Amino acid sequence: MTTDGSGPAALRSRVDEVLRRFVAEEAEQLVAIDPALEPVAAQLEAAVAEGKRMRAAFCYWGWRAVGQPDSDALVRAAASMELVHTAAVVHDDLIDESALRHGRPTAHIALRGAVRRRPRSVAAARSLAMLVGDLLMGLAGQLFATSGLPAAYLARARPLWSVLARELIAGECLEILRTGAEPDTTESLKVIRYKTAKYTVEHPLLIGGALAGAGARLREGYSAYGLPLGEAFQLRDDLLGLFGDPGHTGKANADDVRGHRPTALLAETWRIAGDDDREQLRALLGRRDLDDRGLHAVREVMRRLGSPDRMEAMITVRVEEALGALHDLNVPAPAAAALTSLAHSATVRLA
Repeated sequence: MTTDGSGPAALRSRVDEVLRRFVAEEAEQLVAIDPALEPVAAQLEAAVAEGKRMRAAFCYWGWRAVGQPDSDALVRAAASMELVHTAAVVHDDLIDESALRHGRPTAHIALRGAVRRRPRSVAAARSLAMLVGDLLMGLAGQLFATSGLPAAYLARARPLWSVLARELIAGECLEILRTGAEPDTTESLKVIRYKTAKYTVEHPLLIGGALAGAGARLREGYSAYGLPLGEAFQLRDDLLGLFGDPGHTGKANADDVRGHRPTALLAETWRIAGDDDREQLRALLGRRDLDDRGLHAVREVMRRLGSPDRMEAMITVRVEEALGALHDLNVPAPAAAALTSLAHSATVRLA
């Protein structure tokens, strides 16, 4: 049991409070420019209203695993990882034309109300959402820089931000470039690695470690733990995206099929499918008018071919690889316990 505010619930509460206060102040300053910006400011605050705060937790424990003590300034720096995530989510929902997130309208849908009487209102709402995402990414850097950590600490981690941004954008671009193409498992796993795995687990750990002055061996261990775990997280997300209950996931579960996105779930299904199954999938993938019957047909093909079980096996292998890498690291017991718990909570979940 922890007493320094590093337990899962306490840490999440601390990160929530940092984000709430910081973004509320930024939203207030935005509206002070012009009251017409109120809907945009509201989306800034909505973007940080919910979240598991896993990325902040990985950053925090990347710091603590070096042997550094609990620090409110570090919690602020770690919270910046969540702003990177919210920026990515707003942009991702826009790219994917997703209508729901956490059971609520996504930013580009919610902002239609602000421009409903304007020409090309749908395009205008999409443009506003894009700018919300851009602002959130900028605020991530601002929160990190003003966290209160010593300048020398921040300087050690600053180069990693460029790597994070480059690899995240590379993953998003690869997903767009490969959407609608013939499914390929290797290519899908590459998209997963760059679009999600790195910024969800590896980069937060490395940034926390860099802030704390982690050595080369520990940094290598962070990557050996973080990359397979991040991939497992996204494989779980893909499974939930199609087979999960929207009441739990808060997202429409036809999005990946309608968008013909390069998920590993689809790629593995395609790899083992025969000609008849492929013909059926071709007729359904990418259809914007796909109904429940069509979605059920895709699920049935996947179940019959054992695709969900293959995904579960891929998740298990990656979690075991991550935990094996963690076991090989000589980190303090509280950090080892926390990172073990995070590995399970990231990959064994309902939403």
